[in-house]
Amino acid sequence: MPLDNVITLENAVISVNDNIVLTDVNLNVTKREFVYVIGRVGSGKTSLIRTINAEYPLTEGHGMVAGFQLEKIRRKEIPYMRRKLGIVFQDFQLLTDRTVDSNLEFVLKATGWKQKGEIKDRIAEVLEKVNLGYKGYKMPHQLSGGEQQRVVIARALLNDPEIILADEPTGNLDPATSDEIMKILWAISESGRAVIMATHNYNVLKRFPSRTLRCGDGKLTGANLSESDIDRLISNE
Repeated sequence: MPLDNVITLENAVISVNDNIVLTDVNLNVTKREFVYVIGRVGSGKTSLIRTINAEYPLTEGHGMVAGFQLEKIRRKEIPYMRRKLGIVFQDFQLLTDRTVDSNLEFVLKATGWKQKGEIKDRIAEVLEKVNLGYKGYKMPHQLSGGEQQRVVIARALLNDPEIILADEPTGNLDPATSDEIMKILWAISESGRAVIMATHNYNVLKRFPSRTLRCGDGKLTGANLSESDIDRLISNE
């Protein structure tokens, strides 16, 4: 795998419970790249992300993610690989009975952090990056949807990952809040990380254009979309 590549898939078959979703997947993603994956619901976007995350096994083809070989990865190696990944979900998955700080502390302790001072400093650092440095004492229900999504992004950054996998991160947000989230993700990419974002929010493609791939008919293909193509996708939503 070339030095700049952090994700490589070659002739990969993406399957879920022995049901084939995508075939002959070939993909290279380098540091600093921002890549959209688009497609209809059920076309394979989430399955692709969960295969990259080793949630679904890669049983055919070759895959390398952050230096780990997907088709040969052992169960005990998966937590180490995932420390190099940050995951951003549409539905937040925050612990509702804990403050923002406690949510982030839980993740750090689960991934091996032990020193209280270092934990406190890291939490402050990632919250500052998402403009929530003053909200650590809040409970999730006291935050807006956009603020909760920013906490999720902060959580994804805790272990300084090489790759951010974002699955519909703006799916439940209004346009203005979606733009805020996109600006944060864009800055993360520019800081040297690869970002793969599955989305059907085609407005963000227009406002934040970048390399785009399409899932459809069991394939992952490049999608060189013009502005009129994006307008057509938006009108068909």
